[in-house]
Amino acid sequence: MSVFNLTPSDSSTFILMGIPGLEAAHIWISIPFAMFYIVGLLGNFTVLFVVGKEKTLHKPMYLLLCMLAFTEIITSTSVVPKALFIFWFNLKGITVAGCLTQMFFLHTGSMMHSAVLVTMAFDRYVAICNPLRYATILSNARIAKLGLVGLIRTILFILPLPLLLSRQPFCANHIIPHTFCDHMAVAKMSCGDITVNRTYGLVMAFIVIGLDLTLVALSYGLIIRAVLRMNSKEAHQKALNTCTAHIGVMLMSYPSFFFSTLTYRFGQGIAPHIHIILANLYLLLPPMLDPVIYGVKTKELRDKVGKYTCRR
Repeated sequence: MSVFNLTPSDSSTFILMGIPGLEAAHIWISIPFAMFYIVGLLGNFTVLFVVGKEKTLHKPMYLLLCMLAFTEIITSTSVVPKALFIFWFNLKGITVAGCLTQMFFLHTGSMMHSAVLVTMAFDRYVAICNPLRYATILSNARIAKLGLVGLIRTILFILPLPLLLSRQPFCANHIIPHTFCDHMAVAKMSCGDITVNRTYGLVMAFIVIGLDLTLVALSYGLIIRAVLRMNSKEAHQKALNTCTAHIGVMLMSYPSFFFSTLTYRFGQGIAPHIHIILANLYLLLPPMLDPVIYGVKTKELRDKVGKYTCRR
């Protein structure tokens, strides 16, 4: 990509090693990788198809589910096909421009995923705390605007990562011990000073994700306060049931994100292959399980998916 303004010395190829130390098991490791990826694609495309076809599902909550599905497709697709080519065909080479492009889409998908989860928390807050004004506060147009704001925020924060790296001189050793071009994995290939890259990546991740988690916590604090004020135990249960799917998705996403981010910078005691496998699972499990969680917990969506499944 010419936008990254690569210098002549950067025009060579990086080598993605896959999972160092487990090369003999790459074929076996590729089986769950491929299965998780295919199941994730089927689940997320099913959500997009069903919501798109059913006009009764053209509501804010289901539009948010579509945004979540779209970000998960982008995130997993930016990484898994290349990893499978490494495992199956030993095709480890990737151009520097290709590597930076993969990095951009990977981190864009991850941060956009967080933005959608924040919007979902706000959606649950309005649904429980202001149910009579829900349709007024959260129209489809407003959800679309919130999604656009999240996308603009994501691009503004993520674009400097590849731009900063494109100006770095890379050493003769272009071997990246990973299955994909993670920001810090590529930065460590540089012969120059990567203090700015390291600091920006860490601060950006914790400020943005920290802000998102603060907004989520605020939403759920207000939800809990509203639930405690309800007199009926049945109303308590009904209100909390509307949040269980969202809470389950967050518990899969945020802890694994922080673990992956911290161990790459500070987890020198963790075996590299363990870190790489966990980093890949962070990108594989949420796209596979999120559609299942929402399909099980959301009766309206479950019924519509069942209608199309039975028809076929």
